Amino acid sequence: MLFSFYFRPLLPSLPNFAKTSEQNIARRDSYPSTGVLKSPGFRGQGMKAENKHAKIIVAATKVFAKKGFFTARISDIAKEAKVADGTIYLYFNNKYDILLSVFEEEVRKIAENTEQLLRLEDDPRKMLEIFIIQHLIAMKKNKNLAEVIQIELRQTNKVIKEYRDNKFSEYTGIIADIIRRGQTLGIYRSDIQPDLAKRALFGALDEVSRVWNASLETHYTVEETANQILSMFLSGIQLIPEN
Repeated sequence: MLFSFYFRPLLPSLPNFAKTSEQNIARRDSYPSTGVLKSPGFRGQGMKAENKHAKIIVAATKVFAKKGFFTARISDIAKEAKVADGTIYLYFNNKYDILLSVFEEEVRKIAENTEQLLRLEDDPRKMLEIFIIQHLIAMKKNKNLAEVIQIELRQTNKVIKEYRDNKFSEYTGIIADIIRRGQTLGIYRSDIQPDLAKRALFGALDEVSRVWNASLETHYTVEETANQILSMFLSGIQLIPEN
């Protein structure tokens, strides 16, 4: 069974985040995709096993970004993580399992950080700003993850079919929930389709990350980039009061 996580709906309010975080931590610590930490031989070595799992995820992200999913081998990941090849199979079934775990665990971290900040904000305009800034910061900080998201999520058809509808869409769904909140409050236009709008906004963020990863010259900071994207996006979705 693959490791899974869930994002609570943002509308009409942002409740139960503490409970959600506790549930996510519990799921993460159990690693049900492998059962390693549940086996009697590993119960006394939970922290060590968890550290190895994390090392493999980090190593896999780097290897996938550098070599591509199909070219990368389990031995490449093991070498980068400084573990034996066989150790990989204690935690993951195959390369697809690793790739899915990279998405799930790394995107979960971004989502949890973002949701914690969203709890403190009621204005849908500021909430979009929070999402944009947090995503751009994460992508600029972890260019390997950005590369994997941009290229592998598009090229690996099996992962797209198996993963996007159930996991990655839940992350981008935060955008749609914010837009629905704004529509409910009469701030965003009611004729805007939240699910289309989330793709438009995420597409802009994805393109910015692509430019950063391509090492193309840019003179804009994360804050400047976020403000530009937010300004253009809000110009299209904000409700203009009638005179």
